[in-house]
Amino acid sequence: MTATDEPIGNRPAEVGKLLASAAEHAADELDRLVPVGDDIGNQVLPDNARLVRWAAPLFAVCAAILLPWIVIAGITLPARSLSRNYNVAWAGYDVILLAGLVGTAICTLRRSRWLPILSSATGALLAADAWFDVLTTPGGWGLAESVAMAVCAELPLAGVCLWLAWHSQEMTERRLVLLTRRRRTGR
Repeated sequence: MTATDEPIGNRPAEVGKLLASAAEHAADELDRLVPVGDDIGNQVLPDNARLVRWAAPLFAVCAAILLPWIVIAGITLPARSLSRNYNVAWAGYDVILLAGLVGTAICTLRRSRWLPILSSATGALLAADAWFDVLTTPGGWGLAESVAMAVCAELPLAGVCLWLAWHSQEMTERRLVLLTRRRRTGR
C-alpha cells in the first residue's frame, strides 16, 4: 500500500493542510469580492490575521444555519412554559443572534472599526444562549442536545467573538501609534 492508497483519515496533518489551504482560498475570494472598509485604520495597517480572515465565512455559515433553526424553534417550542409566548421569546432571541452573526461577519470582512463592539455583543449573546438553553431544558435528550450545542458550537463561537474583539482593539491601538508617528514626522 502506497501513501496515496492510505485512507485520508490516516493522514491528519495532510488533511489539516488541505483544510487550511481551502480556508485561505475562500478567504482570498471573499477579500476579492468584498473590499476592506475605507477606514483610515485600514489604510495605515490592514488587519489580515488568519483568524480574522476566516471568521467572516465562519459567521456567515453560522448565520445561514441559524435561519432554519429560527423557523423550527418558532414552530416546535411550546407556546407556554411557565411564561406566555415562550416560543416567540426564543425565536426572537435567535433573530437577534442572527443579526449579531451577520453583522460580525460583515464587520470582519470589511475589517470595520465596529468589529470590537459587534463581536463582543455577539459573543455575549452566544454565551447567554448556551446558558439559558442548558438551564431551561427539562432533561433527557433535549438536555443532551443543549449541552452539545453549548460545548461544540455556542461557547467556542463566543470565544472566537471575544478574541476578535480583543484582537481588533489591539489593531486599533497599533494603528493609532502609527498614525501618531506619521503625524509627528509629517508624512
